[in-house]
Amino acid sequence: MRHTHLTAESAAYADAREELQQAEIELMRHRERVAELRRRLPPGPVVDDYAFEEGPADLYADDAPGQTVRLSELFTRPGRDLVIYHFMYGKRQTEPCPMCTMWIDGFNGIARHLGQNIDLAVVAAADLPTLRAHARDRQWTNLRLLSAGASSFKYDLGSEDAEGNQDSTVSVFTRDGNGDVRHFYSAHPRMSEDIDQRGIDLLCPVWHFLDLTRHGRGDWFAALSY
Repeated sequence: MRHTHLTAESAAYADAREELQQAEIELMRHRERVAELRRRLPPGPVVDDYAFEEGPADLYADDAPGQTVRLSELFTRPGRDLVIYHFMYGKRQTEPCPMCTMWIDGFNGIARHLGQNIDLAVVAAADLPTLRAHARDRQWTNLRLLSAGASSFKYDLGSEDAEGNQDSTVSVFTRDGNGDVRHFYSAHPRMSEDIDQRGIDLLCPVWHFLDLTRHGRGDWFAALSY
């Protein structure tokens, strides 16, 4: 294990840092165990081949009409999994969620790296022109952006309730040898009655940077502008 070469560290600091190091190692190993449990999930249920509306790949091609794309068509080649982020925007959520926007800012930055292994899309209930206008403001040029406002996709996957209130969710889908799309895994921010806003923290590095500091996360919340 590497440590700093600072000579002014007290014995108490060195002992506390070693205790923390061991806890960090155990945390890493536990994350690996959780990931292995996730990978060992049995095949999930076959889902509908939901229809979405998608604009042209050029985010700034405003005048081009949208087209219908099916869930099965989001898989770009065999053997890949599809990850969809459910964006809290549309219906009762008339303003884009700042926290979702922060996360998607990050997804846009790493999309080309993720694209070497998986397919990724962002789905919102907002209509396509509204969604794309927000995406242009954020410069989300590396993402597939889909409107699901006319389908039951978000409701069926638990990111929308019967009144149209939105929630953030991440869902993973697979496609079997028959071409059927299956739901593999979904996670929501609320993990239990007493654990809220923590269920998909691993998707966003902002929290992990803050956790490195003395002050931690505090009560900070993302905003659309600073």
